[in-house]
Amino acid sequence: MYNIVAVSFGEIFLKGKNRGTFESKLIEKIRFALKEFKDVKVYKELGKVYIETMHEEDMENIIEKTKKVFGIVTLIPSIKIEKNEEIIIEKVMELFKYLLQKQNIKTFKIKTKRGDKKFPIRSMELSALLGEKILNEFKEVTVDIHNPDVEVEVDIKVSCYISSERIKGAGGLPLGTSGRALLLLSGGIDSPVAGYMIARRGVEIDALYFHTYPFTSERANEKVKHLKEILEDYCGKFKLYAINILEIHKAIKQHCKEEETTILARRFMMRLAEKLANEQGIEMLITGESLGQVASQTMKSMVVIENSIDMPILKPVIGMDKTEIMEIARKIGTYDTSIEPFDDCCSVFAPNHPLIKPKLESILKSEGNLDIDELIEKVYSTLEIL
Repeated sequence: MYNIVAVSFGEIFLKGKNRGTFESKLIEKIRFALKEFKDVKVYKELGKVYIETMHEEDMENIIEKTKKVFGIVTLIPSIKIEKNEEIIIEKVMELFKYLLQKQNIKTFKIKTKRGDKKFPIRSMELSALLGEKILNEFKEVTVDIHNPDVEVEVDIKVSCYISSERIKGAGGLPLGTSGRALLLLSGGIDSPVAGYMIARRGVEIDALYFHTYPFTSERANEKVKHLKEILEDYCGKFKLYAINILEIHKAIKQHCKEEETTILARRFMMRLAEKLANEQGIEMLITGESLGQVASQTMKSMVVIENSIDMPILKPVIGMDKTEIMEIARKIGTYDTSIEPFDDCCSVFAPNHPLIKPKLESILKSEGNLDIDELIEKVYSTLEIL
């Protein structure tokens, strides 16, 4: 039925002189998302982006892919035809018959926009003509201009576009318009959501995963890889790095107090993440911390952990409760994978009674028992791309 989709922007309209850059980036990302489909054109015309296909049977899948492209607020599936009165009437009738088969329609409205003022029939006249045709053909429906079950829109521009649906897009800003950041991706619920939320603001991401193989299994690695694949529907292709921090945990266990394990390990993770980010020209880190959720996420714990690095950290879920985070995880498709019962490095070596109000002086004293630089270099040598 549909052969084209009109794409509506959100915040891009507010970008002033930079709007063209944002639109170009959005078109680039749409084309990348639809690269598997044949004979698809993505182009801009009169301030709107269109996705056109020669294969109507692909349209449903094209819409599903495009819905996940950041920067798009609304998708409008449409029938693109030439500006001819008889063809417009024919296609409006076909569309209305199609809609009646899909849903229970009792009332309707026709809305015509005549951007091309050279078209011989005025907007109100064409709406009345089309409404009359529908009433004569489909006796079970009536007109309701205030609250119709369905509104058919005829938009006359360079071509004519006929539509009736509005599909919600992902919103946000196009990927690549707000810099790069490194996501600390665990196998849990929170960090994939954090990566999704920051990517939605136009940030391109890579990800870093810490493990303690063989104490954490290969299945845990596969779980994180699967989370990456799910996120790539929204975030585009990105690199997933992995570092084995088993030697750090061994050193902490041998030379430090058990209750300090989580804080000390997290400080090492931050240092390793900062080192990788600096090498890759990445500007910020992303974590899935939610204030007060676990011992390492109390305010005092976060202050002590972040003291170990200079790089800024983005924390998009910091003020959200678990229910809110889980709701987003379900929406983006990461939840079922995140709850698979494979231990990560934090849970494997978690102390029975972790500190929730650590003191920096005490942590620094414990780190004095460790050769930090040597441990960082030794562990960083295990860096790989999964």
